[in-house]
Amino acid sequence: MSEALNEAAQAAPQGAHPAPHAAVHEPVPAPGRTAAPTPVPSPFAGVLDSAAGGLSRGLARITGTSVGRYQAAVVRIGISLTWLLFLLREWPHRHELYGPDGAWSWDLADRLVAGNHAFTLLLWGRADVWFEVVYTGAILASVMLLLGWRTRTASLLFMIGVLSLQNRSVFVGDGGDNVIHLMAIYLVVTRCGQVWSLDSRRRARGREGDGAGIALWIVLGLVLAVAQLLGRTGLTWTDGLLPWLGWTPFLWGFLLLQAVWWAVRRYAPGEPRTVLDILANILHAAGLLVIVVEVCLIYSTAGWYKVQGSRWQDGTALYYPLHLDDFSPWPGLSHAMAASGLMVMVITYGTVIVQVAFPFTLFNRRVKNVLLALMMVEHASIAVVLGLPFFSLAMIAADAVFLPTGFLRWAGDRVARPLRRGGGADAAADGAGEPEDAARARDAEDTDDAEKAKDAERPKDGEKPKEAPARAVAGPRGPGPDDEPAPSNLVV
Repeated sequence: MSEALNEAAQAAPQGAHPAPHAAVHEPVPAPGRTAAPTPVPSPFAGVLDSAAGGLSRGLARITGTSVGRYQAAVVRIGISLTWLLFLLREWPHRHELYGPDGAWSWDLADRLVAGNHAFTLLLWGRADVWFEVVYTGAILASVMLLLGWRTRTASLLFMIGVLSLQNRSVFVGDGGDNVIHLMAIYLVVTRCGQVWSLDSRRRARGREGDGAGIALWIVLGLVLAVAQLLGRTGLTWTDGLLPWLGWTPFLWGFLLLQAVWWAVRRYAPGEPRTVLDILANILHAAGLLVIVVEVCLIYSTAGWYKVQGSRWQDGTALYYPLHLDDFSPWPGLSHAMAASGLMVMVITYGTVIVQVAFPFTLFNRRVKNVLLALMMVEHASIAVVLGLPFFSLAMIAADAVFLPTGFLRWAGDRVARPLRRGGGADAAADGAGEPEDAARARDAEDTDDAEKAKDAERPKDGEKPKEAPARAVAGPRGPGPDDEPAPSNLVV
C-alpha cells in the first residue's frame, strides 16, 4: 500500500498541491521594467465613515433619550434654592428693593421697560397688595421648582417670578442675579424634572393622572387672557423687539404646546407621542448645551478681562477687596489673608489661570473635573471670606452642569439612602427616577449583555486568546453609569 501511494505522489503534477509551508515568491518583473510601487494607504481612509457613524450615534442618543438628566436636575435644584433663600433673606427689605418704596421708582421702571421691552408683572399695578402677591408667588414658584412638583408649570412660573422682580429694579442686582436670570429662562426648555423630583416619584408609582397640572394651566390661561384684555404692560401682540415675537406670543404658545402635549398623551399615545418625545429631547439637549456654553462664556470673559488689569498682572488684586468693609464679614480672617503676600499672589494668579483655562479643559474630563472642583471651592471661599453667599451659590449651581453623572448618581444615592430605609420600594424607585420594575429589568438586561460579551471574548477550544486592544490613557471617557454621559462629553 505504501509503495502505491509513493508512485501516485510521484505521478502527480508538480505545483498542483503545494506544501502548506512552502515559500511564496513574488513575481519577478521583466528585464528593463521596474516593479510597480505599493500604494501608500491614505491617512484619511475611513474618516468619513467614522464621522458619519459618530454623527448617527449622537443623533440617536439626543433624540432617543434626555441627555444629562442628572445635570439638569441639580441645576434646577441649585438655582431655585438660591433664589428662594435670597427672597426669604430679603423679606424684611422687599419694599425697598422691588416695591413702591424702592429708590428706582415705578415711573422710572415703566419708562425703562417701555424702551427695552422687558417683562415684569409688578408694572401691572401700583398697589401694595399686588406687589405682595407677586413676591409671595415668586417664593411659591421657587418651592415648586425646587421640589419638582409639576415641573413644566413650575419652571414657567419661576421664570416669570425672577423676571418680574429683577426687571422692576435692574440696578440692585449683581453677577449672581444675572446668572439666575439666564438660568431661569434656559430651564424652561429643559426636562429638568425627570429625576430627583416629585414628578419622577409620581411616575415611579404609576400615577399618570395630572389633574392638578391641568388646573394650573387653566388658571394661567385665564389670568393671561384677563390681563391682555385689560391692556397690561408688555402683553400686546406686537410689543417686543420684533413684531409678533414678544412675550404674549411666547406665553400663549407655551400654553398651546402644553395643551397639545396633554391631548397627544391622552388620545394618541403611539407615533404622535414618540414624535413629541423626540422634539422635546432635542429641545432639552439644546437648552442644556446653551447652559454649558453660557458658563464657559462667563469664565472665559471674566478671565480675559482680569488678564488686562494691572492689579491682576502684578498679583495683588485680592489684597484690596480684603480691606473693604462691605466685603469683610470676618475682618480678622480677611486681614490674616491679606497679610500673607504669598497667599494673595497664589490666589490672584490661580483665579486667572483657572478661569481662562477651564473652557479648554472640556476636551479632557480628568483635567476638567480637577478645575471644576477648584472653582467650586473658590466660590465657596468667596461666600465665606467676601460675604457673597448668593452669588457663590448661583455660580456653584451653574457649574454643576459639568459634574460627572457617576458622581451625581453616587451623591444622590447617599442622600436618598436614609429615605430609602424608611420609604421602601417607592423611595428606591424615586431615587432612580424610574419605576422599580423598569430599573430592575434594565439592570438585568445590562447584566445579560455584559455576560454575552464576556462569553464572546472567551477563546474557544484549541484557539489562542485574543490580545486586548491598546487603551488610550488620555482623552475623554465614554458614557458613565446608566449610559448617561455628562454634557461636556456632548460638546466635545
